[in-house]
Amino acid sequence: MRTATTIEASGGASWREPVDFAVEAEKLGLDICWVAEAWGSDAPSALGYCAARTERMLLGSGIMQVGTRTPVAVAQTAITLSNLSDGRFLLGLGASGPQVMEGLHGVPFARPLTRTRETVEIVRRVLEGGKISYSGKAFAIPLPGGEAVPMRLSTRAEHDIPIYLATLSPAMLRLTGQIADGWLGTSFVPEGAAAAYFSHLDDGLARSGRSRSDLDVCQGAEVAFAPDEDALRTMVAGRKKELAFSLGGMGSASTNFYHQAYSRQGWADVAAEVRERWQAGDRDGAAGQVTDEMVLGTTLIGTEPMVRERLRVWRDAGVDTVRLYPAGDTLDTRLATLARALDIVREINAER
Repeated sequence: MRTATTIEASGGASWREPVDFAVEAEKLGLDICWVAEAWGSDAPSALGYCAARTERMLLGSGIMQVGTRTPVAVAQTAITLSNLSDGRFLLGLGASGPQVMEGLHGVPFARPLTRTRETVEIVRRVLEGGKISYSGKAFAIPLPGGEAVPMRLSTRAEHDIPIYLATLSPAMLRLTGQIADGWLGTSFVPEGAAAAYFSHLDDGLARSGRSRSDLDVCQGAEVAFAPDEDALRTMVAGRKKELAFSLGGMGSASTNFYHQAYSRQGWADVAAEVRERWQAGDRDGAAGQVTDEMVLGTTLIGTEPMVRERLRVWRDAGVDTVRLYPAGDTLDTRLATLARALDIVREINAER
């Protein structure tokens, strides 16, 4: 397995510490650093800065939201970041959800599957370097009815730019298998992944004449080491409100892809109760419905032997790149946790 992490700056925080973390993570041997966007800082600006501060590891947008930039603007950004970093850039895209797209950006969330497919098609045409002429259901270039004629960019991509899609729903997973180079997943339970995720990815791969080896499966989870079982119980209890937010507070009242993903993996009743309580304003009650099994099933939290065994399960389930979110209150603590996790991944990789 390759190793990755994700950095972001939110809540008014400075970029200094996240970038310092990325720089030190590269020294520890990390393979990829993804930069999040969500509703905080934009990803491309930080990626350019990270490109200047690092030398070896790959850098990815994790993710840029489809619809907040035109497809050609996405391609321009990808080409610029790839050329600046000497080919170290990975383009991560995602449809996001109605709350962010409509509530923050004022962009319709309608037809996310179509918009994502057409964005990837247009980006790839731009990367090929020819004049851009496209007529789709969501995008038309040049704009019909005007005086414009097809154009090409005056810049060229000097390196290949892999495209990753962050997807959760069955239809979007099938699209990922059809057209993407990698899958950025979340809410991942390896024991339920075959039915919840991989069956749809494999369907898409088959439609495009490809196999699993043609898709980088990149999954992420928090990693934290507990010295004993008592400390582990405390850790698990502290993560329940975060998971309750994902199940009950992410997305809109009717559209929550995290809720749907957990439901497909065997926790439909719990997820429904959590969402009902969260939306009623009972945050503590919602967190109280989250089980220890749900936290441990979707994270890499445990004693060192537990984390090691859990990483083996992820590997055997089909994860190619593990995205590690190290716990810790300080930069040094998070780096120490990351270093410990990287050593374990290396040990597991050496077993084969």
